[in-house]
Amino acid sequence: MSQSLVMVVDDEPDIRDLVREILEDEGYAVVVAEDVKSAREAIEERVPDLVLLDIWMPEQDGVSLLKEWRDQGALKFPVVMISGHGTVETAVEATRLGAVDFIEKPLSLARLLLSVEKAIDGFSQSDVVPGVAKERDIPKIVGTSQYINNLRDTIEKSAANSDTGVLIQGERATGKQLIAKHVHQASNRAAQPFIQLRCDSLSDATASRDLLGDENSAGYLESANGGTLCLIDVEELSATAQSLLLDVLDKGAIQRANGNSVPLNARVVATTTLDLHSQLTQSQFNESLYYRLAVLVINTQPLREHREDVPALLNYYVDRSVELEGLSYRHVSVAAQNHLRNRDWSGNVLQLVNVVQRLLILGDDVEISVTEVEKLLGNENDKSYEISGDTMRLPLDVPLREARTEFERLYLQRQLDRVDGNIVELARIVGMERTHLYRKLRSVGIQAGRKRGQE
Repeated sequence: MSQSLVMVVDDEPDIRDLVREILEDEGYAVVVAEDVKSAREAIEERVPDLVLLDIWMPEQDGVSLLKEWRDQGALKFPVVMISGHGTVETAVEATRLGAVDFIEKPLSLARLLLSVEKAIDGFSQSDVVPGVAKERDIPKIVGTSQYINNLRDTIEKSAANSDTGVLIQGERATGKQLIAKHVHQASNRAAQPFIQLRCDSLSDATASRDLLGDENSAGYLESANGGTLCLIDVEELSATAQSLLLDVLDKGAIQRANGNSVPLNARVVATTTLDLHSQLTQSQFNESLYYRLAVLVINTQPLREHREDVPALLNYYVDRSVELEGLSYRHVSVAAQNHLRNRDWSGNVLQLVNVVQRLLILGDDVEISVTEVEKLLGNENDKSYEISGDTMRLPLDVPLREARTEFERLYLQRQLDRVDGNIVELARIVGMERTHLYRKLRSVGIQAGRKRGQE
């Protein structure tokens, strides 16, 4: 499946670079333009799936460009306006000319990702309700183990037949977000939006606007009305965000900042990698909010605890990679399946999917042999990623993205060790805003919980 292409048009280099990095980390392809002229040239080469368009730029402003596209019948993509000088009048004018949303600087990470997701889904999927993923895009829950069978029963009988809170907890890459999507799909809300919020993207300064919205736009809770809001890594919610969310759930209404009250009609599903109940005794999580969210608790199992599902998962993701990504089909031999079944799978299903894709891309034979699997995973295990003193050694025979990720992991882990886990000090040393730093740590597989007093 091809990546969605986002074009960022802004005359500020720092903003362009920041937005590009954020969106690329989320899996989007990004092209940037520094002014209206560059934007026109970029669109001639390839029509984007979304344009993030700054209003105030030299020579010609973004609203004029938006009007130009509309008048020429060239507005074949959604446009989200961004500005450091936003007013209600400007937002209304941009909407009248065809913009689908309007966000203000300084950019909130959570607000930006919500706007991008909604704009692309709502514009490109004309055959379904805006904001709702096509059913074929949602992977199945695959397997025949007792765990998988019980999981399906839980979703169908318990989670799907009510609007109560659901808490899904377990190791990373054990399918928590996938389960949340299936809870939504099995419910009477399936035709309505399924909105995901990465809780580590909220900051205290923007939590109210991102969750509740303001006079110009809806926040996450209102955007999910009628459907489901999935809180990813709910343990990352700050105390301020927890209080705001609890207040909405208690009152059943969303009070926009400087705006009107809107009834809440969204089911809230949350995921966590922690035993969240144990956090209550340490005062790390709001107890009242926990009991609101954890009416039904679903515990996921790591792949090593239901190895019998590995062959079915291998075959399913081979077929899926062929169908959605255009890779050439290859059959996984029984010997190769058995070998893979007995691995530890520390990266769970995400690691399995990665292995499947690499086998399909790198091999030529119709059948995937056990020798090929051993060679692939053996080389993987032999790679040296080392730090000696202040010297780092990385292999040069890997893709740039993989090398960069490993460098970031080793660099950040070393710096985190030096500051004894102090995130505030780490953010200062590496020169990153804490919200972005938390996301980066999680993306490279480093666990770093917030310390009390650092909020």
